[in-house]
Parts: sequence; C-alpha cells; structure tokens
Amino acid sequence: MNGGADLGGMHGFGPVIEEENEPHFHSDWESRAMGVVIALGACGQWNIDQSRYSRESLPPADYMRFPYYKIWTLAVSKLLLSRGMVSEEELQSGKMTSPAITVKGRLGAAQVWDGIHSLSGRADREVTSQPAFAVGDAIRTVNKHPTGHTRLPGYARAKDGIITKVLGFHVYPDSSGNDLGDDPQWLYQVRFSARELWGEDKNPHDSVTLDLWEPHFA
Repeated sequence: MNGGADLGGMHGFGPVIEEENEPHFHSDWESRAMGVVIALGACGQWNIDQSRYSRESLPPADYMRFPYYKIWTLAVSKLLLSRGMVSEEELQSGKMTSPAITVKGRLGAAQVWDGIHSLSGRADREVTSQPAFAVGDAIRTVNKHPTGHTRLPGYARAKDGIITKVLGFHVYPDSSGNDLGDDPQWLYQVRFSARELWGEDKNPHDSVTLDLWEPHFA
C-alpha cells in the first residue's frame, strides 16, 4: 500500500541523521514495548507480514511523527483487537475484564533466547517450480498500488533493475500479510541505479539493492 511507511525517495524529509553511539533504547518503555510485541508474536495469532501491515497501515501522519516503538505498540494493539484478545475497554484501563482466549503458543522467560534465534520462523519453503530469472537478467517492476500489504516500495515501481542474486523460494509477503496464505514465490536480490530511481542528476555510482519476489516483475 502507499502509506506513511513508504518513505523511500520522498522529498521534504531531509537526510537520515546518524546518532553517534546511539543506544538500543532511548527510554525504558521502549525496551518494554519490544518485549511485549515479541512475546505477543509468539502467541501465533498473526505472522510477521501481518504485523508489518498493521504498522504500515497506521494513519500516515501518525506513522511519520510517532517514535518507532510507539508505532509498534499502536500496531500490536490493532492486532490484539482484531483477534479478540482484548477489548477496547481493557486497552484503555489496563485491566483484564474478559476471559483470555486460547492461543497457539507462549514465550516463557527460559525460551526467549532460543525463540529469537531459532530457525522456526524461517520463510523458505519447499521448491515447487523453477525460477523465471537468473543472475544478470534485466527486469522491470510492475506499476501497481495495492491497498493491502506489499514489499515493493513505491519508489521502485515501474523501474528497471538487474538480478544480482537468486535467494530461493520463500513465503510471498503480499499474500501472507493480507491473510491469503503463504503462496511461496521465487525471491531475488535486485540492483537499481540511483539515476533510474531518482533521476539523471544523481550519482552514477550509487545504487539501491532490494529483495523482491517474482510477482513484483512485469
């Protein structure tokens, strides 16, 4: 979709300023927010693509002005409500008033390290087809603007690129994130020149590399 998360190449936002010696978290609540989101993800009520879609579908003005972890907490609140895990009243009061629903899993303290570093969340799937493209092939991306989740950025639509790696057969986020199942597709690394993305006045030596799926190609 075209929303606040799709900022690449947009004018008016200025350069990305690197914070020297930046801490992992700027406030205590941020580390708690991350812990809550990871623990809730282990419940198995949504997948990573649905989680991303919940964040990127926030109102653009909110997405662009709120801190990173506030976006996380707002998005996970949407997911909790949509799955019937909490009510709006419970979110507002911070108190449980309805019986808990049955979830698929939980993340106990002893499982945190292994859970985060395990391969159980891998997105590769058994290969059922052959890739249509190879390293060195020229491709052109589609010019589509879906209302749901997509991993094809707005600035890279209808652009010419070169395949630099074939990354395997993976879950297709544009399907998975929209509650349409895994629908695995071939995944590629694609290089785009800065001039192709943003105009002839850009440095001819600069480029951007994106991981894109076969349906993203025209």
